[in-house]
Amino acid sequence: MYDVIVLGGGAVGEHAAGSARGAGLSVAVVESELLGGDCSYWACMPSKALLRPVSALAAARGVAGSREAVTGPLVPGPVLDRRDAFVSHWEDGGQVDWLLSEGAELVRGHGRLDGPRRVVVRPAEGPEHILTARHAVVVATGSRPRLPELPGLPGARPWTSREATSSRVIPERLAVVGGGVVAVEMACAWQALGSSVTMFVRGEELLRRMEPFVGELVAEGLAAAGVEIRTGVSVAEVRRASAGSTVTLVLDGVGESEADEVLFATGREPRTDRVGLETVGLRPGAWLEVDDSCRVGDVDGDWLYAIGDVNRRALLTHQGKYQARIASAAIAARALGGGALETRAAEDTGRWGAHAATADSAAVPQVVFGEPEAASVGLTTAEAERRGYRVRAVDQDLGAVAGAGLYADHYRGRARMVVDLDREVLLGATFVGPGVAELLHSATVAVAGEVPVDRLWHAVPAFPTMSEVWLRLLQKYRQGTAPRG
Repeated sequence: MYDVIVLGGGAVGEHAAGSARGAGLSVAVVESELLGGDCSYWACMPSKALLRPVSALAAARGVAGSREAVTGPLVPGPVLDRRDAFVSHWEDGGQVDWLLSEGAELVRGHGRLDGPRRVVVRPAEGPEHILTARHAVVVATGSRPRLPELPGLPGARPWTSREATSSRVIPERLAVVGGGVVAVEMACAWQALGSSVTMFVRGEELLRRMEPFVGELVAEGLAAAGVEIRTGVSVAEVRRASAGSTVTLVLDGVGESEADEVLFATGREPRTDRVGLETVGLRPGAWLEVDDSCRVGDVDGDWLYAIGDVNRRALLTHQGKYQARIASAAIAARALGGGALETRAAEDTGRWGAHAATADSAAVPQVVFGEPEAASVGLTTAEAERRGYRVRAVDQDLGAVAGAGLYADHYRGRARMVVDLDREVLLGATFVGPGVAELLHSATVAVAGEVPVDRLWHAVPAFPTMSEVWLRLLQKYRQGTAPRG
């Protein structure tokens, strides 16, 4: 018997295990694939390993002097070798050593719930194991790529994000279906590696969940790199005669297109179809609804938690890790307090409390590592207005900031902050342009900390850095606000 059983040993599950062990609880982690999950082997780490050489080369080409020293395109072999090194050649020995050093136990095999606080594990070989939890079971099984139901698609063997981040074969022509983060990043990476990339986007813009100007500037950057972007186009059918043949995309009303490989980046679905949800009264395959402590509400006994992608609050690794810390703290508080009824009043579940994942709705940071980069935190202008805030959006041309001009010749970029006019605090911030990822955490601190705009005025940015964009944004805000009194 363990205090806590974690179903899923990806980055989020590992983080839950480490946090629970830090609180003195005994933990078992159940994992059927590589410990470390998608983030370590098929998502965050390999994709950024592919994209870093792209941004490094672009940075060199962006400045006179280094531009002349660059004599050719990326060399694919070393890029792919470096990617393979970052994923430990798809071996998880190092991550296993870390988990065991934390004092947690790893149970290899497919785990599923079998009633309250009970988990059955079926290993690849040998008999099933039955595990029981004193206090909590944490579902951290993540999500998988969602493929649309299209004629011919299963037989066409499309790429998903897994193939796109792990392939060692560079297709001559790559079709990318989708306009979100995975589509943008993989189009950028494979175009730089030598593929001729065409994007097929059903809507009229890229990265539609961010501020509209982000998609515009990212589309310009992709087009300048050679990516063809076709918006307002839907794929109606996919055909592929054999494993070695090309793939044909039948486009709704606008003919056909041929490629050597096709990547479908059309969303995610939860990995909850085979984890025994039906044994505790929940629907298999569903997203799990949780409260702010990540506790599943539709289960008696307050013992089931869901963190990371499965709860659909924010499908980002760093946000799942945040939820892991919150959930582990809540589980530990309840365990040390003696049970659910005795600890409900003591739980710190108020806004920004120790047992409340408030940032999931107020301060989610995200970076899209394309060329140029895009980074945002908190609410967009449209989302803030939908939630009923009275807001003002303040924009700044990043290219007019001295630090950006030094970063790259002819720098193109833009920044926006969204201000709650009633409280005069930031609700969100967005940046797009080369190198903007490193601007994001200062914005995250301002949004999560609800720092008053008047106090931000006293946070002096160093000259000449891109962080001076904050000074420009705040100056514009003050100029457009009537004096008090």
